[in-house]
Amino acid sequence: MSTSRVINYCEFFLKIFVFTVIYGMVCGGNVAIANQIPQISEFPKHQGSARDLQPVAQVTPENTPASTEEPDIELTVIDKLLNEPVYSPFRREGTVKDSTRPVYVITGEEIEAQGAKTVREALKFLPGILPDGTVGTEVNALSGQFIRGSNSAQVLILLDGRPINELGSGGFDLSEFTTNIVERIEVLPGGGSTLYGSDAIGGVINIITRRPTEKVTTQAGVTFGAYGLNQQTINSSGKIGDIGWVVGYNRTEAENNYPFSIPEANFEGTRENNDVLYNNFNVKLSANLGKRDTLTLSTLYLGKDQGVPGGVPIPEPLFGQGYFNSLTDSDRKYTDQVLTDLIWNSKLGGGDDSLLTARVYADFLNTRFDSRNSSQARYDNRQASYGLQAQHSWKFANNQTLVYGFDYRNVSATNSTFDFSVDAKTVTYDDSISQGALFARYEINFTPSFTANLGLRQDFSSLTNGFFTSPSVGAKFALTDSTTLRANYIKNFRAPNLFSLYANGSTYVGNPNLRPEKGDSYDIGIDQKLGNFGLLRLTYFNNTISDLIAYNFAVPVATYENIGKVRTTGIEAVFNLQLAKNLYAFVSYTANNPQILRSTNSAEVDKELRFAGADSLNAGLSYETRQGLYAGILMHSLGAYPTNNTNTEFLSGYTTFDFKMRVNLSDTLILTGSVDNIFNQRYQLFPGYPDGGRVFQVGLSSTF
Repeated sequence: MSTSRVINYCEFFLKIFVFTVIYGMVCGGNVAIANQIPQISEFPKHQGSARDLQPVAQVTPENTPASTEEPDIELTVIDKLLNEPVYSPFRREGTVKDSTRPVYVITGEEIEAQGAKTVREALKFLPGILPDGTVGTEVNALSGQFIRGSNSAQVLILLDGRPINELGSGGFDLSEFTTNIVERIEVLPGGGSTLYGSDAIGGVINIITRRPTEKVTTQAGVTFGAYGLNQQTINSSGKIGDIGWVVGYNRTEAENNYPFSIPEANFEGTRENNDVLYNNFNVKLSANLGKRDTLTLSTLYLGKDQGVPGGVPIPEPLFGQGYFNSLTDSDRKYTDQVLTDLIWNSKLGGGDDSLLTARVYADFLNTRFDSRNSSQARYDNRQASYGLQAQHSWKFANNQTLVYGFDYRNVSATNSTFDFSVDAKTVTYDDSISQGALFARYEINFTPSFTANLGLRQDFSSLTNGFFTSPSVGAKFALTDSTTLRANYIKNFRAPNLFSLYANGSTYVGNPNLRPEKGDSYDIGIDQKLGNFGLLRLTYFNNTISDLIAYNFAVPVATYENIGKVRTTGIEAVFNLQLAKNLYAFVSYTANNPQILRSTNSAEVDKELRFAGADSLNAGLSYETRQGLYAGILMHSLGAYPTNNTNTEFLSGYTTFDFKMRVNLSDTLILTGSVDNIFNQRYQLFPGYPDGGRVFQVGLSSTF
């Protein structure tokens, strides 16, 4: 199965490659028409436009005369996509067209249009990632993100360019972030250890938070929806003199008591103990210290109180993935997280060609789980992180740029259990990891058509096997004005988390001699402009992860060992098209084939890695005007996938359709609405854990 699948991928990629190259050579001369379209930098950012869910937009220049018959001035699909600002591929500000690697972006305006309440929801229609939560579809569902055969612990989460992953248990739950703070989200598949170090073995997700606006602006909004959804937000932003600020608050509440059934367990009922209450605050203060220096202080508080309803036990197969599920009516989970940093930017040299950045940050992540049903216990996980970043971005020649610097992060974490039945506390682990690194990335434009980059990072760690070298190389070549080829290689790694190193339980122990997981990521791709109305981006990737860390039950006392190797091959394809004035369409397809090459369990060899192999298809058709009207139909389809590594248990795929709407009722009043899962498709993302079915929401926001 896996061999034929790879052959099919290669044949598909080769056909598309040949077609697009021929098309580009034949039609390359037509781009002169497209080049007459104004570039995005010629216009101010179009405040208040929802745009469509894939980046296509229209903007209005400030000097356009007022008229009731005012003509639309449109940016092409190509202009909007390729000029989208991104940070993660470079560790400096750049654009999508500058990157040799595929990078996918969703902006705050697009998030508003689709009505996404959390970062997890905002990733739903992006290519290159399988963002579906593994325990439900409600607003508080635990985030699970799989990129190129990696799991959530192998995807690095950045907040404004610095890491926030938990080193105690690994990963970061993206449902913690409500979207009122978000300016844009970047997804960089294929790892990023050369620039960011550990945990970037499968990919990088960078959350860019809102920045102060030039004018003093306050935005307040309310949203109501199915199953008791009740959200209120307020944000104030602006600048007075040399001082700027962004201050906001989000309160989100929902009951999530929807009806559901699990046919495999012959079960029907209503979801109980599934409520949630968010209280999130954000503050950002910036000060211009003269013409060359800026100081910015940012703090986020993320608080969440939620019920944990559990899952329906699946009786067959015996000891299967859902066999040990249990429904709970009173279990609770509490999180309170403080993420804060202080950034100093200083322009050197000519001011625009040299930027020195220094950052110090401190994060405090606390999670408490109260088991009030069978075990009568409290589980606490506390993490404190302190970090330092210093880097210099230097364009020392017209065609050459160097980014280099130093990273340091110390993480201390404690995990404990308090058993109420015996009135005793047990510490599972209480330890820390220190990580430091030197890194550099050099980029050169040999000609206007040919660009290459080289990267190198040396990581140092307090772990026994904590030293790691991460090189990278990338290049892109414009065959014509319409056709660009690109290729990349990145070596990645992930250090073991504290649980796998130092856990000490009655039936399991940690392994302090674990080696880091290692990854080798290759990709080749093509960006093909289709006249001035469409853009095709196609990428073939090969991502290998070795020294996989997994639980080994085949020893007297279960422990973690480096026991696996997985190679994932696949395709990411994105096609954006302008069908007519104000009418846009997109299709994106992500195909994954994660094959287990080595395992201590011989029954897993040559099988597909669980959860990570689903194929994803997204599509959308939208209508949008410069005045702010947006209406779109979006499809999200996920293929079937195995839930165990021996591939004896599977979950069926599913397809959902959503309707999104945004209307400007006045210059200051905006109405949004959505109906998700229009046809009420019911499915499970993990055995025994249901989706919420058809849901709706309506929102009203005012800016003044």
